[in-house]
Amino acid sequence: MAGHSKWANIQHRKGRQDEKRGKIWTRVIREIMVAARAGGGDLSANPRLRLAVDKAKAANMPADTIKRNIDKATGNLEGVSYEEIRYEGYGIGGAAIIVDTVTDNRVRTVAEVRHAFSKYGGNLGTEGSVAFQFKHVGQLVFAPGTPEDTVFEVALEAGADDVVADDEGAIEVLTPPAAFEAVRAALEAAGFEPAAAEVTWRAENTIELAGEDAERMQKLLDVLEDLDDVQEVFHNASL
Repeated sequence: MAGHSKWANIQHRKGRQDEKRGKIWTRVIREIMVAARAGGGDLSANPRLRLAVDKAKAANMPADTIKRNIDKATGNLEGVSYEEIRYEGYGIGGAAIIVDTVTDNRVRTVAEVRHAFSKYGGNLGTEGSVAFQFKHVGQLVFAPGTPEDTVFEVALEAGADDVVADDEGAIEVLTPPAAFEAVRAALEAAGFEPAAAEVTWRAENTIELAGEDAERMQKLLDVLEDLDDVQEVFHNASL
């Protein structure tokens, strides 16, 4: 089954993240603290925390920094209390946007998110206004040239829902969130290292934007992603 250029989108996203590398540690630390507070500090019993720690290691975060923040979240050290809040809205051309935040001050966060939407051509919606356009999935993306038949066989055997090849030959493996770790482990054991691997919100359909509309949408996304309390921004625009 062929899909849009997921590989191009992944590369584009990685490039923009590299430009903002200084913020990665802050966001990963918040994710570690929220995951540890919600599910405990034992990595073997807390898949979300395990994924957050993987992100931290990929960002070259020292082990003692990781442990210190897990201890803060589980009450072994004094620390800030964070909460998760999701915002939904519309961008340029009616594109759907989900903004996941982790904050210690919800009044500040909603004001900043609302201001970004209104100033850069979007509209902040109500809870549930766009979430139905996305599906919560585990997603693993493999570079063009990866043998699709073998990935397909290993992934489905391990519990994946679907394997999709895009226009450039990249392979996208989709899993239920609960099966993400098992599928990832099976593929890595078979010698396939993903270029990207996460549990995410995947748009069911995309809206094509070009020219000035694409530039305006990218500006809105950049402003949202640059907010201190924002962890992730998901959208259904193809830029």
